Amino acid sequence: MDLGLEENTALVTASSSGLGLASAKALAREGANVVICARSEEGLEEAKAEIEELGGGDVLAVPTDITDPDEIEALIELTVDEFGGLDHLVTSAGGPPSGPFLDITERDWYAAYDLLVMSVVWLTKQAHPYLVDSDAGTVVNITSTSVREAIDGLVLSNAVRRGVIGLMQTQAREFAPDIRVNAVLPGSHETPRIRELVEQSLERGEYDNYEEGLADWADGIPMERVGDPKELGDVVAFLSSDRASFVNGVALPIDGGKLRS
Repeated sequence: MDLGLEENTALVTASSSGLGLASAKALAREGANVVICARSEEGLEEAKAEIEELGGGDVLAVPTDITDPDEIEALIELTVDEFGGLDHLVTSAGGPPSGPFLDITERDWYAAYDLLVMSVVWLTKQAHPYLVDSDAGTVVNITSTSVREAIDGLVLSNAVRRGVIGLMQTQAREFAPDIRVNAVLPGSHETPRIRELVEQSLERGEYDNYEEGLADWADGIPMERVGDPKELGDVVAFLSSDRASFVNGVALPIDGGKLRS
């Protein structure tokens, strides 16, 4: 299916690996110019090379700390200078520290809020004038199924990410009809983070092999497997396209049917 994204420009944050990279690749496969960013240069150039191999549009890699509003402003300006505008914004961020409520410090709470919520506030505010000027302006927020159902040991994600959904639903009404704003709620996908956790479990002797450990992550998923990051990326590209032109203010779970709420 041709999503009509050729020659569009998309900015995807936290995109040197995982679901952010998968989303950038999906947009690039559709012919979009893609801007990727991560906090450090480590892995960013490798991600850029992977996207360029897909043969889509041009790729720009910019080291950026999305908890710093000045760096976000510079990122948006560099994107517009390079490509002449901005059509699609995909917000993604790494996960905050895990742990039970009583182990989380006050500083952890403030840092998680900057990482997960304020980054989206700063990004959408800076991107808004350019998205309005586009004929195809969209925002897709990558969050987590934790905004629907709390996940044990992830109190920061459970509590703070929900603010992104309230923001998304508000912006979807305020920015329409010029800009559509949606969110995706990924469940377990075979990202580098999950691979790392499975490998750690193997080292502790909890599983006999990687496949057994990965299968444990699929427990309770009706599809009987974890997701491939590409599957999430394809949904992000669809939501960014005109094929989803009447989809606005939606929080879409991509979890193989695990959520019951």
